[in-house]
Amino acid sequence: MMADRWRPRISFVIPAKAVICQRPMRSNSISRYLKSIADFWLTASVHFDAFLFEPRAYLTATKWWIKRKRVRARGQFAPLLSRSPRAYLLWTVRQERVRRRHSPIDVDRPIIALIDTRANCAPKDIAATLESLASEGLSVLLIGTPETPTLGAVTSQMDWGKRPWVLPIAAGDRIGPGTASAYRAAMDDPVRRLIYADDDLLTGRRRRKPYFKPDWNAELFAYGDYISGACIIRPFRSDFEVLEDRPDWAEQLTAKIAVETEPLHLPEMLHHRRSRPLISVPAVPLNVARDLPSVSIIVPTRNRVDLLRTCLDGVMATHYPDIEVIVVDNDSDDPDTLAYLGQLEPARYKVLRHAGAFNYSAINNRAVECANSRLICLLNNDIEVREAGWLATMATQALRPEVGAVGARLLYPDGRIQHAGVVIGVGNAAGHAHRFLHPDEEGYFQRHSLPQFTAAVTAACLVVEREKFLAVGGLNETDFAVAFNDVDLCLRLNQKGWQSLYEPRATLIHHESVSRGLDRDSVGSARFSGELAALKRLWKTDEIYDPYHHPHLSRASEQFAVAL
Repeated sequence: MMADRWRPRISFVIPAKAVICQRPMRSNSISRYLKSIADFWLTASVHFDAFLFEPRAYLTATKWWIKRKRVRARGQFAPLLSRSPRAYLLWTVRQERVRRRHSPIDVDRPIIALIDTRANCAPKDIAATLESLASEGLSVLLIGTPETPTLGAVTSQMDWGKRPWVLPIAAGDRIGPGTASAYRAAMDDPVRRLIYADDDLLTGRRRRKPYFKPDWNAELFAYGDYISGACIIRPFRSDFEVLEDRPDWAEQLTAKIAVETEPLHLPEMLHHRRSRPLISVPAVPLNVARDLPSVSIIVPTRNRVDLLRTCLDGVMATHYPDIEVIVVDNDSDDPDTLAYLGQLEPARYKVLRHAGAFNYSAINNRAVECANSRLICLLNNDIEVREAGWLATMATQALRPEVGAVGARLLYPDGRIQHAGVVIGVGNAAGHAHRFLHPDEEGYFQRHSLPQFTAAVTAACLVVEREKFLAVGGLNETDFAVAFNDVDLCLRLNQKGWQSLYEPRATLIHHESVSRGLDRDSVGSARFSGELAALKRLWKTDEIYDPYHHPHLSRASEQFAVAL
């Protein structure tokens, strides 16, 4: 979903006889017929836009579709189609077919909309917002009128005995049909005090740039307020007392209550806004913890001394007080590699021998047994270190009691993103978020540049406390010898309350699978199929959606494309 680009305007003329039937049609039948026509032509327009944007990629996706490689084709089509300025319009047209049932107004569950008019709001903007709220039957209080000049004056008019919910809304913003009933249906939990929904931006009457939001993500919220202005809050009267003269009272109120009780996300597009709060991308390195504990860095390897040397040279240049390096050799037979391993200083490197078929899980589990450090760092031998502070940053995050596995941002050698967290359900399995995006691009609300909780991270560069790793039984050697072992590990850590975390301030280069290959042979393909089946069996990745992703984002794309 990119900013609008120029596209040739296409006009479609529908012959009159195409919409004339020999027998009279009911009005709802005519409506469905016309919507089907609109859907068809809009779909064609989106595909045409995608073709113009990147013809070669579009034709490649078409080729895979014709060859009945549907999963691969969908994965290539999804980001192309989402770039069309009409993609979101197509999505909204299709969503309008699902009519939300309106519940009657429940006076015992009042929702009071608060509009702050003290910032020189245009009368037409206030009127547009009032019209939207009136259509949902919501009560409204204006801040900045002669009767209610301040926030305190407004709150004094509220009946606090009914424990009202408040909907802070900016002048000019609108809410969609069914918003009130959707919110009221989620109010059952008496402890709940904050419910938020998805939003898009308004330019005139045109809706654009939808934000299909994640479920509550405290780490992400710290860098970008994606809740205030698109939520309802059940405050206490005392919550307003310290906000009387603050112009950002709505944002402050949201942040305060979000800390006190976990917000609930409604994955529905309910709010249409004129603007959003700015996102704050971290501009400085993380303040690392004092007295960092020792880290055991585990590097499995087989031949490819060029990769291993680059990796270990980077480790030695890393700024960290206490590092134990464990190199696990899996049957290297290259003379140069064997010579290099023999020259490694025993005081700085521990070299283990692991014979037999490559089993990433078994290799690392054995090394963890021999490790002497509080922290474990799993590191592929094809990782290239570019900045010295990466390990201190990841270790600081891994020491947090609520955090499990910490993953770095990994780039391909050409500078594009290879890993920025893992999304469960992509391809009905798991995929790397924001893959192929350049770090300088905006991407999906700059998510690739923001520290955040994720469902999983890659073991190509992963830091975790040794006790937490052992508490969940380490890596699964039986079901995930090569693929998805990191996903399975992270999900088991998550179940224990140790959430995975993506940390972009630790950025490294990953020459992905260079030393091991890409499993294109029949044996590798069969093994991968078995591991994929195990992932679906154990974690239902073909059924569930990732709480840090969204059900309206495509399961075929790693680039957060709207699901069409």
